[in-house]
This record gives sequence, structure tokens and C-alpha cells, in this order.
Amino acid sequence: MRLHQRGMTFIGLLCILALVGAIGYAVIRLVPVYLNYMKIARTMEMTGTEVKGDNPDPGNMRRILERHWAIEDPTAVDVRDIQITKDDSGVQMHVAYDDPVPYIGNVSLSVHFDKTVKVQ
Repeated sequence: MRLHQRGMTFIGLLCILALVGAIGYAVIRLVPVYLNYMKIARTMEMTGTEVKGDNPDPGNMRRILERHWAIEDPTAVDVRDIQITKDDSGVQMHVAYDDPVPYIGNVSLSVHFDKTVKVQ
């Protein structure tokens, strides 16, 4: 009897395909969100390297950031959402946001991003 019980049943195959399909669909929905975050992080890093070395002025940093923002055009946050603070160690830019993505029906995936760039 045991010799005839080899392999996977059709129902088992369907369950595995459904699981792989659900995970694959989630990945497809989340890739644009992560690409958008990479745009935001890249603009903050480029702004930080442009003003590095001299005494960075938060107003000048905001203008440079807006210029890079116009080129990259990220959609999740606005340039005004980036906090620029000056302290003893230098200037830092910080942004924290949640980006929800609709998944299936009324179920959505929410991703939290938090990025800080320090300019010495």
C-alpha cells in the first residue's frame, strides 16, 4: 500500500500555489513603495553630500532638497515633511512616514519608513 502513495496530491499543489501566489502578489504591490522610499533616501543623501564640509544652513538645505525633489519626484511624502534640525554635532534631516498599500479587498499592507541623514 505504501508503494502507491508517492508524490503530491492536486489539493496539496493548489494550496502551495495559492500561498506562493499571495506572497508574490504582496511583493508586486510593495516593490513601488520601496522604490519610492529609495528615491527619498537618495535625495536626502545627495543633499547631505552637497552641503557637507561648509556650515550648512537649514534654509539652503531645504532649497537644495526641493531641487532634488523636483527631479526624483517621490510621491509618499512632501519636501515639507522632512525635518531639518541643527544641534551641536551638526545638521540632520529626518523623515518618518507610513505608506499603506491596498492588497485584497479591504485588506491593506502598511509599511513604516524612518530615515535620518546626518551632515557633519
